[in-house]
Parts: sequence; structure tokens; C-alpha cells
Amino acid sequence: VQLQASGGGLVQAGGSLRIFCAASGNIFSINAMGWYRQVPGQPRELVATETSSGRLNYADSVKGRFTVSGDIPKKMVYLQMNSLKPEDTAVYYCYADIATISATRDVKWDDYWGQGTQVTVSS
Repeated sequence: VQLQASGGGLVQAGGSLRIFCAASGNIFSINAMGWYRQVPGQPRELVATETSSGRLNYADSVKGRFTVSGDIPKKMVYLQMNSLKPEDTAVYYCYADIATISATRDVKWDDYWGQGTQVTVSS
């Protein structure tokens, strides 16, 4: 299983960016997809996720500014980031809760992570 993220970059405060992630590989089912972020020296933190049933979860710090949009049957998720602030600067990691199936038909759920994409907001 691979999660490939794209987008990100440098933007001025108040600007917008959109990042995208696609999952591929031996995927039997996806329960949720979304985004986390991390700055050096800090733990990785939730940004936003969407479940296969459409339930959304946002960090308080991004509510009203960020929108997660998942197309889980197509194994894709977007994050639209508006009104960006310097404190949004971080490496953004795509996340997915994925089930794989073995040759013996055993189903196994795991958390998977993309490679990270840098978002830098200048003041």
C-alpha cells in the first residue's frame, strides 16, 4: 500500500493551497482518509479526516478555514486550505485507515502514511 501526496509549497499569509493524496496497492477497504501535520520537535497532530460514511473531523485550529474532501471509493482525499496562517507551516502527512487481504483471505487493518508534503506560510 502506498499513499502519494502532492501539492503544498510556499504561500503568503491569507492565501490558499490545496493538497492531494491518492492511495494505491493491495487495498481491500478504506475506513478513513485525511491529513495530519508535524513541525520539528512537536508530535504529529490531526488536521482533518473523513470516514467512509462521510463523518468529518477537524482540529479546532483549522475549523472554518480548511476543508477535507474525500472520494474514498476512488482512494483519494484532498485538503483545501484557506486563510492560511504562519502557524499552519508544517509537513502535512496523508493518512489512511486501510484493510488489506492476504492470499489466505485474512483481513488486516492498519494505519498508513504518505511521505509528507511541506506547507510554508510566510507572514
